[in-house]
Amino acid sequence: MIGVRLVQKVSATRAFARIGPHVFPPLDRAVHRLTRGKVLLSAQMLPGVVLTSTGARSGQARRTPLACMPDDSGWILVGSNFGRPGHPAWTHNLLAHPDAEISWKGADVPVTARLLKGEEREAAWKAVLAFWPPYAAYQERVEREIRLFRLTQRAS
Repeated sequence: MIGVRLVQKVSATRAFARIGPHVFPPLDRAVHRLTRGKVLLSAQMLPGVVLTSTGARSGQARRTPLACMPDDSGWILVGSNFGRPGHPAWTHNLLAHPDAEISWKGADVPVTARLLKGEEREAAWKAVLAFWPPYAAYQERVEREIRLFRLTQRAS
């Protein structure tokens, strides 16, 4: 478990917030593509998906590797943006076009996203913090409330 604790400590730093977004998503996308959806490097530490959403303004398909928290009714996505200011683009995309697709363990799964609010968000946030404590450091660094989305599978 020392490896997980070290990764959690490093991922909560401001240096990671500056470097991580430029390194990990492109690397994840490349490995995911080369392995035909079977491997997502970041998923070696946290469960992960590749979200394919429709661009809020462009209408184009956008692929984004993301950590997720699986739960009984689907998946929780955390719009942490590595603890940087501003909501990540994929959250705007899901607000505009909630029907999306994820690549989950090599399978393409059609999903519908819903922004969590109120008590439902509070409960999910507590679960997310228990699942990956560095999200608390991300929230402390930003003035905005980090968006949480619940993804549920839909018929294709």
